[in-house]
Amino acid sequence: MADIRPFRGIRPAEEYASRVAALPYDVYSRREAYIQAAKDRLSFLNIDRPETQFAENIDMYAAEVYQKANELLQERIAQGIFRRDAAESFYLYEQTMDGRVQTGLVACASIDDYLKGNIRCHENTRAEKEADRIRHVDVCSAQTGPIFLAYRKNDRIQLVTQRVKQGNALFDFTSEDGIRHRGWQITEAADIRGIQEAFAGIGRVYIADGHHRAASAVRVGLKRREEHPDYSGKEEFNYFLSILFPDEELMIMDYNRVVKDLNGLSEDAFLRKVRKKFDVTLCRTAQKPCRKGSFTMYLGNQWYSLSVHEKVRCDDPVQVLDVSILQNELLSPVLGIGNPKEDPRIDFIGGIRGLAELEQRVHTDCAVAFALYPTSIAELFAVADAGLLMPPKSTWFEPKLRSGLFIHEFER
Repeated sequence: MADIRPFRGIRPAEEYASRVAALPYDVYSRREAYIQAAKDRLSFLNIDRPETQFAENIDMYAAEVYQKANELLQERIAQGIFRRDAAESFYLYEQTMDGRVQTGLVACASIDDYLKGNIRCHENTRAEKEADRIRHVDVCSAQTGPIFLAYRKNDRIQLVTQRVKQGNALFDFTSEDGIRHRGWQITEAADIRGIQEAFAGIGRVYIADGHHRAASAVRVGLKRREEHPDYSGKEEFNYFLSILFPDEELMIMDYNRVVKDLNGLSEDAFLRKVRKKFDVTLCRTAQKPCRKGSFTMYLGNQWYSLSVHEKVRCDDPVQVLDVSILQNELLSPVLGIGNPKEDPRIDFIGGIRGLAELEQRVHTDCAVAFALYPTSIAELFAVADAGLLMPPKSTWFEPKLRSGLFIHEFER
């Protein structure tokens, strides 16, 4: 069963919501973060990336940097930019992108469910990336960036969602990228109880995006348990901020690859090797692959369509992924990319950037680009259910959840 609970949210006053909402902290380079944070002092990026409040030569992991994040958060609560809700609530967060709507339940998930595997992961985390968010969450005593969770659609939750969305929204704005954001509060005891009962019957939920944020939140929760050996399990530090979406509403975009050289091969020699494993045809125009098991490739100002000769047939849900097929049949044996997680010759481009970005990279600093068919949510669930891990950069979710719209505070 999945233990999902309401919480007393901290959220921006309606008139500030559009200014506060910010893309996740980790989508920006350090320089980009400075530029973006300077555009609006109320942007939550100023809190999520507190090094932006100092000179650019400061150690971004210094103690005073994290303390600054807490100071800014408390200041803005005192100023009324953020408000604390009086009662424990669930919330709804709706995003509309290009006419497609997804609505998530804003709630707290249990660190015990994470530890037991009721909250399923599909990728590894890196200790150095966890360390930053651990300190940020610990110093602020708050989770400021939600973990993006997915669950198999449930009619009972859907009915509550549809009814609540007929009421007045807490906020309603369109961000600079054209995405509409709306939110609602769920306070009725019967609705809260019904949602909890529904999730208790669902069993497993899945991390779609935010593995490092989830791992960091769990680590802080365990740290607080050590500091409070008489804990009951009901304290807020036993739970972490999440937004849970039904699987049918989610869209995974392609996550594409560019490689900086041809591993010492000429273009002709490279193509000959590719043809040993793939059917290769010229494309008249730039195009994305149209089905699973197919790829498109940009090489020498020309797009090609690739279709693997022999489909991978096995019971391993990782090996049948297109990202695995490309890695095992081409990137590793032909281009020598043995470990894509660490090899500096490969880079990854989110599908939101389009095929033009792949062409641009080949024209500047790369030799070849590959466009992939998107991993499906069913494939993600299958990998997680098997207790396995996807290759790095297998999924790109859009739209990205905004930080700062919902904050979960816990005991110091």
